[in-house]
Amino acid sequence: MADDTPRTLPPEALEAWTEAVCAELSLPREDVSVALILDLARDVAHGVARPAAPLSAFLAGLAAGRRGGSFEEVEAAVDRVSRLARSWPGS
Repeated sequence: MADDTPRTLPPEALEAWTEAVCAELSLPREDVSVALILDLARDVAHGVARPAAPLSAFLAGLAAGRRGGSFEEVEAAVDRVSRLARSWPGS
């Protein structure tokens, strides 16, 4: 049977999902920038390949967490990965 579930989320559903995941992982919601991560995913998907986007977001988060996990560390890791993706051969 085909799955007819929509694969895009309206903004309010994305916000609800973000809040639910933050609660599940005991993360303060104010520490999560959806726009920052979506921009990273866009840069990687367009500059490298679509499947590299979620992997890159995970790796940026892992790197930031290992460096202390502050929002500044997240921003720095995302910036580095985005710059790498934008300079990737063929992008």
